[in-house]
Amino acid sequence: MPRRLISSGSSFERDIGYSRAVVHGDWVFVSGTTGFDYATMSIPEGVVAQTEQCLANIDAALRQAGARMEDVVRVTYILPDAAEFQECWPVLRKWFGDIRPAATMISAGLADPRMRIEIEVTALKGSES
Repeated sequence: MPRRLISSGSSFERDIGYSRAVVHGDWVFVSGTTGFDYATMSIPEGVVAQTEQCLANIDAALRQAGARMEDVVRVTYILPDAAEFQECWPVLRKWFGDIRPAATMISAGLADPRMRIEIEVTALKGSES
């Protein structure tokens, strides 16, 4: 079964050598996604605004892949400062409250000090209940 590569047009994908997402059959694997607006390569300062942009970027990648946020079965959150995670919860509930995917939060350094959160998801097309 061939795989299909999805790009957001981010310079990071070209410079580092990865795809925003990879589609393999009904599975969609979305790379760790940060709060950059890829059209302008700008990033908001706050973790809440970055969380919203991360999820908008993920939603766009899933749609390119023929999937929807409702298809997300697994999500991983990575934050340099674990104490900021609770600030993100209202945004996460907005996007995932009814979907309730399996989730993990990890505290780790990110590639750019402006990045306050990175989110990675796995989706299975047609898995919504």
